[in-house]
Amino acid sequence: MTTGRLRRPSVLVVLGLVAALVFAVLLLSAAGAHAAPTAPAVPTAPTAPATPGSGGTGGLNLQINGANGTPSAAVVTLIGITLLSVAPALLLMMTSFTKIFVVLAMTRNALSLPSIPPNQVLAGLALFLSLFVMFPVISQINTDAIQPYLHGTIDVDTALRVGSAPLQKFMVAHTRQEDIALMTRAAGLSNPATPSAVPLQTLIPSFMISELRAAFIIGFVIFIPFLVIDLVVSAALMSMGMMMLPPVIISLPFKILLFVLVDGWGLIITSLIQSYQGTG
Repeated sequence: MTTGRLRRPSVLVVLGLVAALVFAVLLLSAAGAHAAPTAPAVPTAPTAPATPGSGGTGGLNLQINGANGTPSAAVVTLIGITLLSVAPALLLMMTSFTKIFVVLAMTRNALSLPSIPPNQVLAGLALFLSLFVMFPVISQINTDAIQPYLHGTIDVDTALRVGSAPLQKFMVAHTRQEDIALMTRAAGLSNPATPSAVPLQTLIPSFMISELRAAFIIGFVIFIPFLVIDLVVSAALMSMGMMMLPPVIISLPFKILLFVLVDGWGLIITSLIQSYQGTG
């Protein structure tokens, strides 16, 4: 029993030494393989420099039209997004929207109704009336500039020049010469030879000033009958000794009744539309 116990540890020791020897041999062979030097790569000859082109101008040529001359869909989309972003400014500055909205707002104040109809209703009514007034101008721009450009018969510069002509004609027809002279002097420019030669940087503010002046004149005329009603009601209340009662409470029903009997909205809208007839 003692001999068997002594042989087993000796066998394990021998196996461990053999395994260590094999591992040492493998390690030395791997280290020798990594230590072997490799031959360097042969360097390549440098390439000769390219000959510069001749006859070029060095500028950037940007082609926005397609192969058949029509504008690409990306360009049309970009132009549409740009117009949508500047549409509110164009609507306020270069159409009849400003005058119509101011007149409608002054009519509401003359009736002593500061919030009825609300601003959204007045803005919507002014928007559709502006589209109605500007429809001939928009149709001419679409016929002369937009459709030829989309069909590739004219380029961008020609489309802008042709499309701005009807809009410029509309603004000149409703702009006073005094306002044009005022903005021309403020800009330090020389007087234009003809109305069509007025640049847009002076025509647009002149047009807005003229539109505001016309809107205030119309608003003054609208205020007169309602002011008379207020005066009559105030005098009647004072004669009866009811000085503590606000006259607006009594005059408001009479104002609304008068406005409805004379078809006030119809008269105002008809007058605004007729003030733009004969142009565009």
